[in-house]
Amino acid sequence: MLGHGSASARDRLFDAAAVALAFALGLGMTWQRLAAGEPSGFAWSALLALLCTSLLLRRTAPLVLAWLTAAAAAATVAANLAIPDLATASADAVTLYPPTAPFAAYAALAYSGNRAASWTPVVLLAVLSAVALDPWQVEGAGARTLAFVVTAAVLGMYVAARRTVESALAGRAERAEREQQLLAAQARADERSRIAAEMHDVVTHRVSLMVLQAGALRVSCEDEQTREAAEELRSTGYRALEELRDLSGILPGGEDGAGPQRAQAAVDLPSLSAESGSVGVPVDLSEQGDPDGLSPIVARTAQRIVQEALTNARKHAPGTRVRVHADYSAQGVRLAVSNTAPTRSPDPVLVESGSGSGLSGLRWRVELMGGALEAGATSAGGFRIDARLPAYVPTPAAEEGRL
Repeated sequence: MLGHGSASARDRLFDAAAVALAFALGLGMTWQRLAAGEPSGFAWSALLALLCTSLLLRRTAPLVLAWLTAAAAAATVAANLAIPDLATASADAVTLYPPTAPFAAYAALAYSGNRAASWTPVVLLAVLSAVALDPWQVEGAGARTLAFVVTAAVLGMYVAARRTVESALAGRAERAEREQQLLAAQARADERSRIAAEMHDVVTHRVSLMVLQAGALRVSCEDEQTREAAEELRSTGYRALEELRDLSGILPGGEDGAGPQRAQAAVDLPSLSAESGSVGVPVDLSEQGDPDGLSPIVARTAQRIVQEALTNARKHAPGTRVRVHADYSAQGVRLAVSNTAPTRSPDPVLVESGSGSGLSGLRWRVELMGGALEAGATSAGGFRIDARLPAYVPTPAAEEGRL
């Protein structure tokens, strides 16, 4: 069974140190034979080197290492039964055998994800290590090895338990963080609901009074120019009411006061282009696709984006020429509005008019609908706005009308 994935540089250093330590602990089985030039000394050294090298598997395959070490101990028992003189060595020289036994026991219990499957090779390893050399001429090595194996197994259990607790605490912290994010999102939704209610109850009421007063002035006034100005004021106020209702409808908790019978709004970019041209800002307009498939909120937002772009061009870039391109599709609408560099300095009074938050407000509105808006200066000294809007944004009133 695989362990805990790829090791870091520090882990690889510890693994190399474990290999070197295990080889040093096992030298008692080989150095006397090597010094005497016995062929069995070279055989023991090769087996020892192979067994110690297997410690590189202690993180990635801890159970495989445990079974290999147990197999080495079993092979030693079998070899000593067949050749009793094979284990001859100094009792003081042999620290423990197999030298990889404690490392394998620790790895099986610390790194294996299957705790139940880890106990079988560990118990077998402890038993075989205790008898691998003791029945022959190396008394005490088995007891030392057994003590090392038991100590390493207990330490491995502790490390695994600690890792489990740390993982549980980390999971709890992540859940707490997600809960905080959800609470923050709920708080934002509640605040938007409050804003929507205020816009509907306060701002809409005041604008409605303005529209009614402008209508009354248009009817009662005899001067034609004043009547035309009153009608323009009434129309502007009506459009402001429509936009406030749209925004109130897409905010969580907002209500679309127009109701399900509200007429479908269409994008009317030619009218905006004509108005802009009449005040000295020529517009090159190009449209692709059919805007009739857009929901009212999307259509009004697209209209508002182009309107804001043309207003900014008139205020900040006098003498410029504006290009407007709209692409309507089943997925939504893409708008690109760009203007050339201004040919003269803007009027300071005109520049200072307004709140200065038109683009930021539009971006917030577009993102609230699931779209995106980007704006910035061009390399030629002009300005460009790119917007992407979905084709449909559900609102409470729109959903009622579809039932």
